[in-house]
Amino acid sequence: MTTTTTELSGVDPDPTATPVATRKRRRGGGGLGSYLVIRFLLIFPTIFILVTTVFFLMRLTGDPITAALGGRLSPDQLAERVHRAGYDRPIFTQYFDYLGKLIHGDFGTTISDHRTVFNVFTTFGGATLELAFYALIVAFAVGIPLGRLAAYHRDKYPDATLRTFAILCYATPVFFSGLLLKLIFSVWLGWLPANGRASTGAEIQMQFLPHPTGLYLVDAFKTGDSAVVWDVLQHAILPAIALGLLTAGVFLRLVRTNVIGTLGMGYVEAARSRGVSERRLLRKHAYRPALIPIVTVIGLQIALLLSGAVLTETTFEWRGLGFQLTHYLQSRDFVAVQGMVVLLAVIVALTNFIVDVIAALIDPRVRY
Repeated sequence: MTTTTTELSGVDPDPTATPVATRKRRRGGGGLGSYLVIRFLLIFPTIFILVTTVFFLMRLTGDPITAALGGRLSPDQLAERVHRAGYDRPIFTQYFDYLGKLIHGDFGTTISDHRTVFNVFTTFGGATLELAFYALIVAFAVGIPLGRLAAYHRDKYPDATLRTFAILCYATPVFFSGLLLKLIFSVWLGWLPANGRASTGAEIQMQFLPHPTGLYLVDAFKTGDSAVVWDVLQHAILPAIALGLLTAGVFLRLVRTNVIGTLGMGYVEAARSRGVSERRLLRKHAYRPALIPIVTVIGLQIALLLSGAVLTETTFEWRGLGFQLTHYLQSRDFVAVQGMVVLLAVIVALTNFIVDVIAALIDPRVRY
């Protein structure tokens, strides 16, 4: 007769406990909390590395004052401005001073128009947010149904056509697709406006609102005038399509791949063996699980939309952060560029964290 370890220890064994179950409980305990804490803490080194990289890359061109105003001021005036701004100090002294300001929420003051970078964000950020929202709607409306259709016709002519379309969507430069859309729908057909966020008359009506939000669609509804709402939507169609197709191609291929993978799972094969039609299998069993990976890549697509917004806003004269960033680059206002890039990085990092939280809540597999 053998004596077990639990008998020697005098501890009553748990009849329901198995080594595998114990391991799973130990691994699963606190899994979500520790995952979210780690993901949140990773925000800080990410932002720190980007801030450091942007700072020293900007300084490769020299001090911002000389870059922006060199040739327009006398040498004495320029030297006085550089000294007053502290750009004649050692580079690492400037760096640590900049980090201290960032901790207190000071992202700098533009040289060309003497505005705080945060003020630039609050003034023009609504336009970029609105454009990104419209583009996401286009990406979902185009990418997800077409990805499902491509999976249903796997390795057939419609699938090959849709995969080619997806490649063209995310490989075509957004400024080129924007110019092409303007040429077709504004110049040739005359259906849609080519530039701006709204017509002059609609902008005047929205400016006289008591508390305008800067989100033109919201302000248009607040006017109570359906003509203003339609005017704002008309101006948004072409920019939204140009930017949204960039992400729609990614969604199309992702949905297609995951739907095909889900259709090969055991529970789907079991349903197929019971005589369930392929159309019903796609709609009821394979489609929804295939959408979960979409959530995990939305954060990356937000960064893609913000980078694409620079060219989209310039192409359509959509006065948002991308349009302003282009203006500051042309003015060689590197203080403004540096501050805006850092703020955008913070927004992207926080957005990725929120997306990770949502993904962890709906799909426990991402925690392990």
